[in-house]
Amino acid sequence: MTVDGQVIGAIDEPGLLVLVGVTHDDTRAQAARLAAKLWGLRILHGEKSCSDVSAPLLVISQFTLYGDTRKGRRPTWQAAAPGPVAEPLVDAVIEELRGLGAHVETGSFGADMRVSLVNDGPITLVLDI
Repeated sequence: MTVDGQVIGAIDEPGLLVLVGVTHDDTRAQAARLAAKLWGLRILHGEKSCSDVSAPLLVISQFTLYGDTRKGRRPTWQAAAPGPVAEPLVDAVIEELRGLGAHVETGSFGADMRVSLVNDGPITLVLDI
């Protein structure tokens, strides 16, 4: 992932790309549950989890996950928490993962990031904690 042409976060081995969206009523307890779920989720090759094989995670804040396109032709972002609410919770997910022993790379909150992905699988899941 790059910001202004500079690589700021990358994983070069099998692991997880995690896009974290935060809404208004999310809590630190939910952040901790999400981290534990991500660390233990058995979705890597051989039904292994990141914790089983010390796989890295690239965690990126992504308010657009809460985009609502039900009306009109433009999404609304009303369900996404504002930066002062969302940033500490994204940081909490990262801290919790690191506390579990995970190697975590990150994006830059609020930055215009360029994210590249080689999806080995493919598998994409939505975890609603």
